[in-house]
Amino acid sequence: MKIDIYDESDGSTPRPKENGCSLKPVSPDESGEGLPYAPVNWPNPGDTWRWKVGKRVSGAGHYLDRYLYLPKSLRNAGLTTRKKYGFASKLAVERYIQTAFPGANINEFFASFSWRIPAQKSSLANGTARLKHVPCIPPSEESDSQSDTVCCKAGNKMCNSLLEQSENPPLAVMECDICCTEPKFCRDCCCILCCKTINSSYGGYDYIRCEAMMDESCICGHAAHIDCALRCYMAGTVGGSIGLDSEYYCRRCDARTDLVSHVTRILHTCESLDSRDDIEKILNLGVCILRGSQKTSANEVLKRIEVAIAKLKCGTCLEDIWKEEDNISAISMDVSHHGNTALEVTTCQEPIGVRTSSEVMSTSFHYRTESQKLEVEIDQVLQALRKSQESEFRMAEDSLHAQKNYLCNLYQQLEKEKSDLVRCTSPDPDALLSTVLSRVKQIKGEVKKLKDMEEVANGFGKTSRAILKEHFSLEIEE
Repeated sequence: MKIDIYDESDGSTPRPKENGCSLKPVSPDESGEGLPYAPVNWPNPGDTWRWKVGKRVSGAGHYLDRYLYLPKSLRNAGLTTRKKYGFASKLAVERYIQTAFPGANINEFFASFSWRIPAQKSSLANGTARLKHVPCIPPSEESDSQSDTVCCKAGNKMCNSLLEQSENPPLAVMECDICCTEPKFCRDCCCILCCKTINSSYGGYDYIRCEAMMDESCICGHAAHIDCALRCYMAGTVGGSIGLDSEYYCRRCDARTDLVSHVTRILHTCESLDSRDDIEKILNLGVCILRGSQKTSANEVLKRIEVAIAKLKCGTCLEDIWKEEDNISAISMDVSHHGNTALEVTTCQEPIGVRTSSEVMSTSFHYRTESQKLEVEIDQVLQALRKSQESEFRMAEDSLHAQKNYLCNLYQQLEKEKSDLVRCTSPDPDALLSTVLSRVKQIKGEVKKLKDMEEVANGFGKTSRAILKEHFSLEIEE
């Protein structure tokens, strides 16, 4: 495929050519079927593949995000277990072809259509304007390798998309038409919760990126500040319907990420720092993530962090803070007002009997952490109450519906018996009349029973024990 060089003298954008024919540039998010951007009649006649592009445009004028979709015949053939029948990278297509069609010629497959899709002039102009701060190398006629330099929509010069790619690039991220379509949101460097850029300093301790697999070659890729996730109850240990245990819950794909390994990594990061303030800030974040966890591994890491914080506050040398074999006799356990332990430094340079304000301030107590713990406790109590009430509700629901259905059947029988009485179809009219009167009496009794049962609307606790025992089979002890 031959790509024309840009003629910057008049600002025109020449179209790429393939086999002497111009390729039609497309607009962002455009899609289509067949040639020139997707195969046709492969592997069988009539099989037409679909294509789609994203929004990112390279410095060479083609789309960086392009997708290829299987034809219907291959979707129904059971040759793939993919939930989505699309491919976000050329490598993913190659893997699929090699797996599903071992004898196929990969080069001939890609030669049958154009993998690179040129952008329209307007899209290219906008992309070029946004790339002023990034050096752009013009493409060469002799080489098909073009510059994939991209811009950051959030204007972040340290965005991951602008950094030099490694030899083993990460998996492609999933196609996203929700948050990623926002004009100022960049998935590579923006928090999905606050939309502000993330900071990769100190190993990126203050954010988490969701790497949940969407399919065999695609991950979620969205990131969030740990602090934002904690404030939104989407990280740490959270009860209720989410039910997190030192985990992060991704708002975009609903996947959960274990945070114990993340805290372990940032703990190792702290060992190489020489700023006591930075170390304390990072360790406090680790405490917020792990506190309240039921996992053994999380509690072990939390103890290491709490010991390190205590040593740090006591003025221990930074090199000695990370020595786990030391016995910290200067640390005593103090129980907070709702039963959670906190570390307090009791021996520094002053005598034991002397209490200073610094000792009081050294107590490891954080408003946000304690508030979150209280919120979780209240939520757990309410959830338990709801479950207990739900069992009573289901019992009342079943009994009331059963009584209603029984009454409906009695009314239906009464209508039939009254109709027979009017038509005098029975040889013994007196017996039929007696049956009708008996049925009316029975219905009145069942209606009264239903009225008694409806007293549970005020709650089982305010309903008489006789009604609960007779109609709901509940015996309340004295």
